Amino acid sequence: MRRHTERHRTQRIGWLRAAVLGANDGLISTASLILGVAAAGSDMRGVLTAGVAGLIAGAASMAAGEYVSVSSQADTEKADLARERQELATDYAAEGRELAGIYIRRGLTPELARQVAEQLMAHDALGAHARDELGLAETLTARPVQAALSSAASFAVGAMFPLIVVMLAPEPVVSWAVSAVSVGLLAMLGALAANIGGARLSVGAWRVTLWGAMAMAVTSAAGALFGAVG
Repeated sequence: MRRHTERHRTQRIGWLRAAVLGANDGLISTASLILGVAAAGSDMRGVLTAGVAGLIAGAASMAAGEYVSVSSQADTEKADLARERQELATDYAAEGRELAGIYIRRGLTPELARQVAEQLMAHDALGAHARDELGLAETLTARPVQAALSSAASFAVGAMFPLIVVMLAPEPVVSWAVSAVSVGLLAMLGALAANIGGARLSVGAWRVTLWGAMAMAVTSAAGALFGAVG
């Protein structure tokens, strides 16, 4: 018989969330920082220095924040699994009835639910409770290091594009060039994330572009205001 294989989008949730968040944040925050510093009246050397500092600080912050956040999730998962392991060791029968009750609520008859629970627990009792009672799945398991590295790398990639524009664009049009390139890239990033996640391309592109443009506009206005005051 030919094996039937499927690939579901939920397998991508962990790394996709971190990668999209990192690239989006790197692009928006670095472009906004560049526009704000430029609007304040800094020369191109100061603008470039601020952008590079923003890239390094942002990537480190994203990695640390993502690691702490996902580690907290992993700690919770481990604690729940430890509790289930203890309950299985102390009252196996009650855990079997609990699992059967879950299957009954999902639509199985009591007799079939009991048989399913018995067979699954005989095969892997902790795995059955982790999946069906706690809602933990292998594809959704927290991976702190993977999330941290993915966030830092994607942030750096996103932040590089505004910096490249600063280095290549003529000084009089740097702000306009950074804005145009960043908005275009945000639209592409939003569409790519939507495509990978199975959503409509237009919705993903518009959502990311709108909020990114607003962030850049506010930061630019703040830079111009403080530059004028200074």
